[in-house]
Amino acid sequence: MTDPNGPGSPGVDEPATGHPGAGGGAPVRSGVLVLVPAYNEAERVGATVGALHELPGVAEVLVVSDGSTDATAARALDAGAHCLELPSNFGKGDALNAGLSALMERVADGVTPEPGALLLADADLQDTAARLDVLLRPVLLGEADMAVADLPAQQGAGGFGLAMGLARWGMQRVSGRRMNEPLSGQRALRWSALPALLPFAPGFGVEVAMTMDALRAGLKVIEVEVDLRHAATGRDLTGVVHRGRQAGAIARELGRRRVWRGRDGGGGA
Repeated sequence: MTDPNGPGSPGVDEPATGHPGAGGGAPVRSGVLVLVPAYNEAERVGATVGALHELPGVAEVLVVSDGSTDATAARALDAGAHCLELPSNFGKGDALNAGLSALMERVADGVTPEPGALLLADADLQDTAARLDVLLRPVLLGEADMAVADLPAQQGAGGFGLAMGLARWGMQRVSGRRMNEPLSGQRALRWSALPALLPFAPGFGVEVAMTMDALRAGLKVIEVEVDLRHAATGRDLTGVVHRGRQAGAIARELGRRRVWRGRDGGGGA
């Protein structure tokens, strides 16, 4: 993993300053680690990393370049992130697993203080990533184990609703709960809750599987409205292929969790 500043640099190896709170539940350990999966996001990742560094309590931002063929890694490093470069495009879930493994190793080795929360953010949020503090707040205050961003309608979005509809149906069938944004990749997770969610599911099924696993483990999952902007997928051939792959991955994870058979005795919320 490439460090943009070298060992012992401020903001990397020093403890986080904590997150300001305003009461609520029992606060957890302060400090935040941020994990950003990225594939060919050279045009946007720099602005995203810069905005993430503005968030209170952020100790490190790790960008996982998932086999990118452009300058994603270079732009991430220029913006002050650590970067893990994968040799080929393994998919979002595996990129998150690789990045989290690297972060956990740094924590275990004492290079990075153990944080209170892990923030997952997509690489294309650019300046709007600075608004993700509203996800971190309830997790760091002990009011939620997972906070998921509920995004407004995105300009240029033109999907047919298949992937989203399938995800919502599966979530409701397994937990009795309807999620507004089951596919949102913007999530804050309580660090100590991560063992119940690992390993993350491969590919584009990672978000749906993560939420179902959290609910079945009895974790408190909330959705928080956040005005974020990202590169939306349209109805061109590339968009259709992307949505098809996403729907297939979601169906695979629903099948692995026996959602097609209805609720089972595996826990749930």
